[in-house]
Amino acid sequence: MRPFFFTRIQYTSGNWDTDQRMPSNLLHSLVEYTTIPVDEKEKVVQLSSNEIFKSPFCYLSGHKLVEFSSQERDHFRRYVQNGGFVFVDDCNHDIDGLFAKSFEQEMERTFGAKALQKIPNNHPIYNCFFKFEDGPPTTSFELNGWGDDLVHDYLKAIIVNGRIGVLYSNKDYGCEWDYDFRNKRFLAVDNTRFGVNIVMYALTA
Repeated sequence: MRPFFFTRIQYTSGNWDTDQRMPSNLLHSLVEYTTIPVDEKEKVVQLSSNEIFKSPFCYLSGHKLVEFSSQERDHFRRYVQNGGFVFVDDCNHDIDGLFAKSFEQEMERTFGAKALQKIPNNHPIYNCFFKFEDGPPTTSFELNGWGDDLVHDYLKAIIVNGRIGVLYSNKDYGCEWDYDFRNKRFLAVDNTRFGVNIVMYALTA
């Protein structure tokens, strides 16, 4: 079995290189909790490159403008429609912020109006490995009065052929998981466990 590898999408607008310790932390959790072989080095792939089509799982994040070039838009659409999975996380955790507004507009341009929909909190992604009975776990960044001072009690997704192709979060999981995995022992509950669910869903759904 080929090792799983984590791919970060580099896009031309905005700032794509956020939460730099998150990937290694999440990959460490996959090693700790699952039996899937893991390549422990993050890959960064330009959205305009054909390398994107070799990735089983992609991550896209930022704080600023998301506006794809025509080639980036074509690759994103083809990747998702051909069975790829993209986890998109808004570092602003703000539904009225620039990243959120521009990304959602970009998804409308790419997949059509209303393609991005709320998913129910009993969706299989919340119980495919660890159980999250209340849907998406809350992050500390939602509770600190920053951004829109709002706990988002749902995630959104674009569904392709009955499975999630794009999972979209305003909850800022990237910042929540952006710490050295060796510090995990200080947490009462490992907050990266939902990341394990996301990857396992992407690989098995």
